[in-house]
Amino acid sequence: MKMVECPASASAPVVEHITRTAPKVRWPAKRNVFGIGISPTCYDQVVEKVIESAQIGQPAILDFMAVHSLICAASDKAHTRRLNEFDVVAPDGQPVRWALNYFHRLNLTDRVYGPELTQRICAAAEKQSVGIYLYGGHPDVLEKLREKLRELFPTLRIAGAESPPFRALTKAEDQAVVDRINASGAGIVLIGLGAPKQEIFAHEHRHRIKAVQLCVGAAFDFHAGVKKMAPTWMQRHGLEWVFRLTQEPGRLWKRYLVTNSHFVLLFLRDALLCRRAGASSLTAEDAEERGGLGAC
Repeated sequence: MKMVECPASASAPVVEHITRTAPKVRWPAKRNVFGIGISPTCYDQVVEKVIESAQIGQPAILDFMAVHSLICAASDKAHTRRLNEFDVVAPDGQPVRWALNYFHRLNLTDRVYGPELTQRICAAAEKQSVGIYLYGGHPDVLEKLREKLRELFPTLRIAGAESPPFRALTKAEDQAVVDRINASGAGIVLIGLGAPKQEIFAHEHRHRIKAVQLCVGAAFDFHAGVKKMAPTWMQRHGLEWVFRLTQEPGRLWKRYLVTNSHFVLLFLRDALLCRRAGASSLTAEDAEERGGLGAC
């Protein structure tokens, strides 16, 4: 506050209140991979900026892009436009990181894996006294997740948790969800609805939910202990899909056959185009330059 000099006859100083606006968080400029703007970032930077955004009350939407989600988006113009309006679309899948490095001559040494990031966000939120809200998952999974988080982070404030119905919400139900989240005081919303439902939810509510929304996918199932994560060495070498295929072959065989093949074809196509053009990198027309987070 600023003190203003008063006449001698005044019995007390007049206090002039100065409104100070916190500087906005600047997200990393995206780079084009198959038409989708992908953020060249890393765990530490995402955690730092998410906590900063939550503390100053700056809403944001973040996604963590696996190969399957990337290919689905590349085949859907509406979803491409939606994702390109996210503040961050981080490389969740190792092949997405490899493509980002190859086409843009970057040196990202690791991906930003949704389940791993979830734990890091919770640890930072506990330390900084930022409340979180859990949205998604089956009721039994959600309860197990809450128990696990309480065990790992005893002083973490879980401001709310809810499992939405497996159908579209009515307008009244949707507004009630927004009201509950905003009233909870949570600075961070972890969304575990699965792709693309979670991205659609975050995007549709980006101007209504006053918190940072993170689409963390299967993190709820993994941390609740209802699904197993691939061994670290398989994750590091981009073989997580093999492990998951052995766990759920009936559900996943077609997904991986189609999306993995499509990824390889798109990669080869763009690599050939870049070579013919003599281009060192591709620039996403739809990805806004929002200022960098620095090198990872």
